Amino acid sequence: MDALKNTVRGRVLVAGEDGFEQARRPWNLAVEQPVAAVVEAADAEDVAAVVRFAKGAGPAVAPQATGHGASGEVGGVILLRTAALDELEIRAEERIARVGAGMQWGRVQAAAEPHGLTGLPGSSPVVGVAGYTLGGGLSWFGRRYGWASDGVRAFDVVDADGERSRVTADTDADLFWALCGGGGSHALVTAIEYALHPAPALYGGRMLWPAARAAEVFAAYREITATAPDELTVWFDLLHFPGADPMVAVDATYLGDAHEGEALLAGLAGIGGLIGDGRRAMALTELAGITAEPTAPSAGLSRGDLLTGLDDTVVEALLDEPIAPLLSVQIRHLGGALAGPSQGAAGTLTEPYSLYMLGIPGTPERAAAVRAKQDEVVRALGSSLSGRKPFTNLAPGDDGTTAFPAETVARLRDIKRLRDPHGVIRGNYPLG
Repeated sequence: MDALKNTVRGRVLVAGEDGFEQARRPWNLAVEQPVAAVVEAADAEDVAAVVRFAKGAGPAVAPQATGHGASGEVGGVILLRTAALDELEIRAEERIARVGAGMQWGRVQAAAEPHGLTGLPGSSPVVGVAGYTLGGGLSWFGRRYGWASDGVRAFDVVDADGERSRVTADTDADLFWALCGGGGSHALVTAIEYALHPAPALYGGRMLWPAARAAEVFAAYREITATAPDELTVWFDLLHFPGADPMVAVDATYLGDAHEGEALLAGLAGIGGLIGDGRRAMALTELAGITAEPTAPSAGLSRGDLLTGLDDTVVEALLDEPIAPLLSVQIRHLGGALAGPSQGAAGTLTEPYSLYMLGIPGTPERAAAVRAKQDEVVRALGSSLSGRKPFTNLAPGDDGTTAFPAETVARLRDIKRLRDPHGVIRGNYPLG
């Protein structure tokens, strides 16, 4: 890799060198990344130089900003870290954000909020905008505005030949379509421009009860989501934190007046035993506080699926038995704009709910128990699961093709063969 070190301005690390072990780790510390080298790109030209080197030398290039979506399918590749590509520009009059490939959602929200604008972030402020958007991006505000990838106006990319270009729906329709939710295997993105949305008021927060109230909370959740306006997003959570009693929670955001939001959630108000109620008018930068997800890397074993509905089978599968050894089981209400037309490969999401299960491995025995519990829940749910998975919820061992309909997979593969016939660019979950 000496030639590579002489090619780029950023740091290049290989096995045995100080800093290599830390640099190759993804966000999820349970995922191994047996890479050949790590390049910390200084700028977009470094990205292009790495691709040109890889094209000649043989190893593939796998981009990561934070590594939240790491699959572990990176044996022998060059891991390209893009954290230094941290450009951030808010063009308020145009309602456009331009962000580098290393930018995280929390910083974008902080920059957009003074203008009364918002992007389409998920639940964590430290997830990278690029990887999230390339996988479609399921946002708190997706029911109102659709996939995060539907807001993209342009990508700055490096192609498999190491050439830089700007890609829009007009300049390169096929590549633009593939990058809007197709997983990021078709070009290396160095910056994204996407639409911001007006958000003059936001109401939300978490309500928390003992697990004994789970059936009542779930019944109210089903009623609320059956008629919820697109501005309201509500998530149901079964929680069992280490050292604490099991609990049930409802997380919600409403793009509108606090009194209206409270009225829409009135079905939860009469459920006794409330432990805490954090709902209030809130700033866009306070979204992360609703679920309070970790902001430092940790180990986890997850599984994500899509639900066809919330019938009695779902109730029995999720509520009849404790969730232990899982840490959480979450149902997210989808629908709204997510079920409408899409400009990219993310496509139309017909399933009305998603399911996400998470456990902490700790030991091999604990990891096996977590996996066994996830499998048990899946078996119990049966046909209530559609078989499709959100791309950004894929976990190590998942097949990337499960994120898309067959016709979308075929088109993505055709574009990959045309644009990157030698497999220089490696996404988190290649489609084969």
